[in-house]
Amino acid sequence: MLDSALDGIAQRQRVIADNIANVDTPGYRAVNVDFETSLRAAIDSGDFTADLQPALLATDTPVGANGNNVDLRKETMAAVQTQFQYQIMTRATTDRFDLMKTVAQ
Repeated sequence: MLDSALDGIAQRQRVIADNIANVDTPGYRAVNVDFETSLRAAIDSGDFTADLQPALLATDTPVGANGNNVDLRKETMAAVQTQFQYQIMTRATTDRFDLMKTVAQ
């Protein structure tokens, strides 16, 4: 599950970067990544072998005059939050490996 969560967070980081890179592109529509729903469903069902596929969802940000709906403030905040999530998940993964090494000794 930690691996799936890290994959979802990494994909979210890529999507946020794409959104920010296209902030001035006419007609570009920002998207979000939702992996938490499928991760939660896998955890609830106890199926830890499931290959979780994050969903790409259109944002509900209003469209500007050029047809673009990227909100730079929103994307920047999402990037910061996602970075924190990634740090927490990598720490959890490291702690898990450390625990396994301790048990193996």
